[in-house]
Amino acid sequence: MNPEIDFNKMDGLIPGVVQDVATGEVLMLGFLNETSYAMSLSSGYVTFWSRTRQKLWMKGESSGNRLRIVTASTDCDNDAIVFRVVVEGDGLVCHEGTVSCFTKSIVTAESKQAEEVSYVR
Repeated sequence: MNPEIDFNKMDGLIPGVVQDVATGEVLMLGFLNETSYAMSLSSGYVTFWSRTRQKLWMKGESSGNRLRIVTASTDCDNDAIVFRVVVEGDGLVCHEGTVSCFTKSIVTAESKQAEEVSYVR
């Protein structure tokens, strides 16, 4: 039996993290409502709720880069999901043409310090 997902905390939405089952790389983050969650489980492919378009959106429906679910798990509060997937198509999940949507580095105090140390050596 599946755990009861809590859709109440974010006005009916929960975050859904998508991770490549083979590499462990985080590919993207989307949001699901109760309908897209049910569709994801029944179809075996990740379906999101598009907040900008206000409609259901199966990732890859136009690009062919669908996200076939291998496993799905919820966090301890039952208000977020991780989908471990196999990417179908050419493997470019991001609409910008990259494998992952997470490609833009942010400088932190730790990364800045590490960069400074590497210049000293």
